[in-house]
Amino acid sequence: MISSQLAAKAKPATAIVHKWHVFQHIKEARQVLGATDRALTILHALLSFHPETALEPDGELIVWPSNEQLMARANGMPPTTLRRHLAVLVDCGLIIRRDSPNGKRYARKGHGGEIEQAYGFDLAPIVARAEEYKTLASAVQAEKKAFRVAKERLTILRRDIVKMIEAGLDEGVPGNWKRFQQVYQEIAGRIPRTAPRQLLESLGGEMEKLWREVRELLEMFAKTQNPDGNESHSGCHIQNSNADLSPESEGGLPKNDEAGGNAVANHNLRSLPKRELPLGIVLDACPNMLWLSKGSEIRHWKDLMAAAELARPMLGISPSAWCEAREVLGDQQAAITLAAIYQKADQINSAGGYLRSLTDRAKGGKFSVWPMIMALLRAKLDGSKPTPPPAGDSAGFEPGKPAQTGAYQASAELRASIAKRPK
Repeated sequence: MISSQLAAKAKPATAIVHKWHVFQHIKEARQVLGATDRALTILHALLSFHPETALEPDGELIVWPSNEQLMARANGMPPTTLRRHLAVLVDCGLIIRRDSPNGKRYARKGHGGEIEQAYGFDLAPIVARAEEYKTLASAVQAEKKAFRVAKERLTILRRDIVKMIEAGLDEGVPGNWKRFQQVYQEIAGRIPRTAPRQLLESLGGEMEKLWREVRELLEMFAKTQNPDGNESHSGCHIQNSNADLSPESEGGLPKNDEAGGNAVANHNLRSLPKRELPLGIVLDACPNMLWLSKGSEIRHWKDLMAAAELARPMLGISPSAWCEAREVLGDQQAAITLAAIYQKADQINSAGGYLRSLTDRAKGGKFSVWPMIMALLRAKLDGSKPTPPPAGDSAGFEPGKPAQTGAYQASAELRASIAKRPK
């Protein structure tokens, strides 16, 4: 109390403070000051009894409300609680008691109505320590920001490490992934429910070291798989529909390097239509995709793309294989290709390897979605599976089981288009 009184006497003579601004600073620094929430509720009530908003050092800074008045403005706080938290305010040095001889709170006025002597609670520390409270509030805000940054950094590192480990395992990247998992679990196990900033920063440093190690391993693997870094990061979608396909029931595609086979494939590619496949024809050939669409309805290409995103994990195709297919073929052509694979999924052992083979052929201009869709439509019209294409015919396609047998009716124009397709 003596220390608070000395601080109040040392207040600068020209200091004028806004009482509610200072109260806001005290609220932000309440944990450092040792004040409780209810004690600040009482302080707010005491400040409300002072008629002025701007507090001056040479002004009257003593308020003398009764306990009943304080309890009313403190939302009906019980008397015992009121006395206890008034003591907290005094202990924190936020107010000073000015007791009368009989312990009552009142003010004695002179003949002119001016207050000569007042007994109650002195708000002088609010003026004297205003700058101190502002500095404490700034320090608390800086600490909260540093804590939030450390927590966010740790959360992001944990998320990235888990994703990179999963990617490494899914892609078969050579490395001691079990050790990475153990190190991650050991660090994560030391994160308590409530931790100080210093501990979060320390654990974040350990997590970042593990993050860098896993990242470097994945980057080295990516460089060995694709040495042309500029092309791999171009981010452009290559719309390539001028390619051919000769899928097999197995996961890969046989390569035919014979001159006669290549000549036939190139002839077939030149004979394909140059326009894009209509969405209706794609859905006629791949009706199973409708099962994956909301409401069993696909009206736009984006709906087909959304259905393809659902079909990809069902077929066991890795995200990297799907991403590469979209980069090479483009979103629309990749969705058509995946729809055809999904239509004949029961005949393909490895859909992921199958899609990678088609993507590799597309890079060389040897793959097109037209033969795939036309072969599926022809099989649907025939009401049975088509016979496998002869070896060397890279334009043929062996479709899956038709969704309906003998019930499909096509227009004369579509039949004529299919009839022109080389068998």
